[in-house]
Amino acid sequence: MAEAHASPLPAAAPPPRPVDPLGWTWALTGLFALLAGWRLATPSILYFDEVHYIPAAREWLKLIETGSGWYRNREHPLLGKELIALGMLVFGDNPLGWRIVPWLSGVIAFFAATRAMWHASRERFATLAFAVLLASGFHLFVHARIAMLDPVMVAALMVATWQFAAACAQPEQGRWRLALTGVAIGAAIGAKWNAAPLAVVPGITFFIARAFAGRRRLLLSRRGAPVPGITLFEAFLWLGIVPLTVYAATYLPGYWLSEILHPSPLAEKGFIGLHREMIELQSGLKTPHRYMSTWPQWVLDTRGIWYLYEPIDGAQRGVLLIGNPLTMLLGLPALAWCLWRGAWTRGGAKRDWARLGAALGYAAALGLWVIAPKPTQFYYHYFTPSIFLLAALALACGDLVRTTRGRLLGWAIPAASLAVFAWFYPILSALPLKGPMSYLTWTWLEGWK
Repeated sequence: MAEAHASPLPAAAPPPRPVDPLGWTWALTGLFALLAGWRLATPSILYFDEVHYIPAAREWLKLIETGSGWYRNREHPLLGKELIALGMLVFGDNPLGWRIVPWLSGVIAFFAATRAMWHASRERFATLAFAVLLASGFHLFVHARIAMLDPVMVAALMVATWQFAAACAQPEQGRWRLALTGVAIGAAIGAKWNAAPLAVVPGITFFIARAFAGRRRLLLSRRGAPVPGITLFEAFLWLGIVPLTVYAATYLPGYWLSEILHPSPLAEKGFIGLHREMIELQSGLKTPHRYMSTWPQWVLDTRGIWYLYEPIDGAQRGVLLIGNPLTMLLGLPALAWCLWRGAWTRGGAKRDWARLGAALGYAAALGLWVIAPKPTQFYYHYFTPSIFLLAALALACGDLVRTTRGRLLGWAIPAASLAVFAWFYPILSALPLKGPMSYLTWTWLEGWK
């Protein structure tokens, strides 16, 4: 009988599993929280759009304290103003109370976006590079320090992105993560309607992925991408019904308001009638503004907004909203690269959903403003698209570090982003400036002045 011999070749070792950078993510989130929260109460006055949202929040506090008040800023949904009022209720009607909720929203958005990158890509370097790019990209930092609705909306959108990406990556947790996705989507729309284009993306993605799986029982099949074990019918519940229910629930305090104010918008017009009025108010804003801009200017980072520039708290101070001029421009070819990598497959290779998602997420977030009938638009509407742009740049950096020639560049881009952020930091954080003409140090373009 022939004697069996062991193969002279050793068994191939399985490829190393990527290590989740959760510890580093927590550490970087803590650093971002400290940086964004330092001197949060400066300036001590209301600035830029705080003059709209803080008076609206004060009316909620007045209702709680005296039982009387007024329904201000009715062109926007209630949730963001309700949460700002909650911060003021806890910390007082002072600069810290005004901005504590936007600060917390910015921190949540940072953590959630970074976790979404990890679950979508499973790339350690790209995840950490994204954290650095996001912290130094200007948009998130500036908006974490001002009482506007946008940080609340973006925080909820990033939580929805995180939970949906995690549901796809970990189907055994798919049900509760999809439920959280729906809750976060509803909260995002309840903060600001600008979230609507991205709010429908998870549901559309689920439908298209399941349809392409080729299942005969499309509605009831539990097999196939993006979340095995969840039927299309159940996904509609989590990603369709739950968001609408949560959004409607954000108006419950408004119904309570109806019992106090006579007449009040909800008592007078009803839920649908109030929304008609909100749409009319939104579309009726046509007065030219010195800081109004268009989406091509946002993409090229050629038009900024001075949120603040005046002598206050004993010094000349300023807060300029522009995007990091390095990463906003480098992100554009990175988007094209990610779109090509995600859409083009050959030789049986799997589609790169992380890169495709970054490119399509950017397109969805920006697309609203390309076709929107609202004539008066501002650069802060680029806040959400900029996050997807930075995600694409981080993924491109991850591709670079895996090549011999591009490795140094892949590391240099996040480092250079930090250096640019440090240079602009005084006019991102309202630090004391030398004098009234100090803005010329940073306004490299005419559209930034």
